[in-house]
Amino acid sequence: MRRLGLFVRVTCFSVLCGSCVPSLGQKPAREANRATPKNFAASQGDNNSAKATWQEFFTDPNLNALIASALKNNQELNIQLQETFMANNEVLANRGSYLPRVDFRAGGGLEKVGRHTSRGAADELTGVPEPLQDYMFGFVASWEVDIWKRMRNATKAATFRYLASLEGRNFMITRLVAEIANSYYELMALDNQLEVLDRNIDIQQNALEVVRLQKEAARVTELAVQRFEAEVLKNRSRRYDIQQKIVEAENKLNFLAGRFPQPVARSWQTLNDLLPKAIQAGLPSQLLQNRPDVTRAELELAAAKLDVQVAKAYFYPSFGMRAGVGYQAFRIRHLIDTPESLLYNVSADLVAPLINRNEIKAVYFSANAKQVQAVYDYERTILNAYTEVANRLAMIDNLDKIFFLQTQQVQKLTSSIDISTRLFTSARADYMEVLLTRRDALEAQMELIETKKRQLAAVVNLYQALGGGWRQ
Repeated sequence: MRRLGLFVRVTCFSVLCGSCVPSLGQKPAREANRATPKNFAASQGDNNSAKATWQEFFTDPNLNALIASALKNNQELNIQLQETFMANNEVLANRGSYLPRVDFRAGGGLEKVGRHTSRGAADELTGVPEPLQDYMFGFVASWEVDIWKRMRNATKAATFRYLASLEGRNFMITRLVAEIANSYYELMALDNQLEVLDRNIDIQQNALEVVRLQKEAARVTELAVQRFEAEVLKNRSRRYDIQQKIVEAENKLNFLAGRFPQPVARSWQTLNDLLPKAIQAGLPSQLLQNRPDVTRAELELAAAKLDVQVAKAYFYPSFGMRAGVGYQAFRIRHLIDTPESLLYNVSADLVAPLINRNEIKAVYFSANAKQVQAVYDYERTILNAYTEVANRLAMIDNLDKIFFLQTQQVQKLTSSIDISTRLFTSARADYMEVLLTRRDALEAQMELIETKKRQLAAVVNLYQALGGGWRQ
């Protein structure tokens, strides 16, 4: 009956302490809204290109070699990998906190007390040696019983954060793959622009020789010669600007691949043959599984919910047990005498916070606020993912139309070059018309290459926005 009465009193005490959990003073954190639109405006069906690996999505072997090198050697990615290792160690640390702990202790000491003290006088009367030696060794065990699942919830929260760190690394991989692909296509576009510029410089150089001959024949003035020379010089100087951009683009790719500057292998002649890959956006709901940043936000939300439970458990009593066994003696030769030198102890305690709990309250309120933050962050991540896909689907459609019209523009301007040249030769057109026509044709060709690069980048960015690129 005494044991039953003690159990009832302890239970009532625990309930009393638990009922003292403070009110948040606001509505509890609501569940995150996971609803998404049924489909994308420019997409139908559930086929999703995000499920394809980057090796399947990109067909250029040089580009795939760069991506493979980056996934192995990129320093930022490897730094993120160490973050996942640290998160995993946090799981191990929390997992060990709710298991019994056993330590081995050994020690020795020397003590001299004053003879004119009560202890010194007693030791003299009983024949205790002076100075007093003390030797001991033994095992000490301690265990806090995880009644309220505080430590187990902390371990689960750490596990969710470890998984979130893995998703964070996957998200970094998707961005890295997209950045390398975009930089590679930019480098190919610069090569094509350089080739177009060189071809135009040769044409303009030939036109300059024609103008010089016409000046000698008194058909044009020195002004026409100088204007043609100025145009050639302008394009020659522009060539160095493109060369510098090529160097920077190559070095950027080398940096992303984790290597020192070196030539980047590519086949720049194939840019015009690289049609945008047919890409399927699938359904918006698939973003919840395919995008690593969405999965990471969901795991962080789950961890934040457990943090609230952990903080709440600090208001409840904690129950701990301690025990020890070993040997202790004042002379080392008596250290293992049994049972004279044997010692042991067992104890248990129940501790509950009663007064001045401001620190526990602050931790509890902060955990609830972080949970609300995690809800909003998860919803924002979903909204951002959907918006990115919608924007890039629209961009692909509009760039297709732009490229079609610019192709016609280049064809018209290219044919107008021959017409203006014939008219100029027959003195039926001014030299300025020839210059402006050639200038417009060159700019149109450059813009067409730029649009092709934007088309390829739009496909790559849509692939990333759908959550593609991290699967191996």
